[in-house]
Amino acid sequence: MATQAREFLDPYTTAAENESLTPQKKIDGLNEIISATHMGMLTTRCATGELHSRAMSPASTEGLQFFFLANNASYKFDEIEADNHVNLSFIDTKTTNWASVAGTASISRDQELIKKLWSPYVAGYFSDLGDGVHKGDASDPRVSIIKVTPREIRYWVSNTGAVGRALEHAKGAITGKLTAPGEIRTITEQELQLVFGLNKSTA
Repeated sequence: MATQAREFLDPYTTAAENESLTPQKKIDGLNEIISATHMGMLTTRCATGELHSRAMSPASTEGLQFFFLANNASYKFDEIEADNHVNLSFIDTKTTNWASVAGTASISRDQELIKKLWSPYVAGYFSDLGDGVHKGDASDPRVSIIKVTPREIRYWVSNTGAVGRALEHAKGAITGKLTAPGEIRTITEQELQLVFGLNKSTA
């Protein structure tokens, strides 16, 4: 669909999109949402095309790259190896702020990074199998890293409280006029590449 037609047929999104912010301002807004939610949904695609989502807590979001510690015996690893295109989503139900991260996933067994990201909280997902190998610690061969590198991030920031949102929607329902009690922000692929480049130069 042509951009002009989309803007006409979807005035809500058109009115909500804020393209005037600096990349740093957009990054700061995203980090606020992630900090408030702690838990996201990682979506992968299986071999037959169905989408599978599961709740996961990032071990690190440094540099706008998302790292997860996970059990490589789980189905999501097979799905990532077959199709590495994934989505991460976060929502703060108190504010209705949300974020959608479209990107690609890679898998690693980098022991130094696993040790750096490891926490006692993660151990509860593995458990000691009692065979002397699968001990449920950072050296357990089941422990792998899923790294999600974004290609585009879109998120919503509400600019009113719950009462204000209700009033805005009620006003729109009565008057038939557009209401947009917040804004949509996009961190583009070009902006992300700039961030990744800066991270490499300072590493």
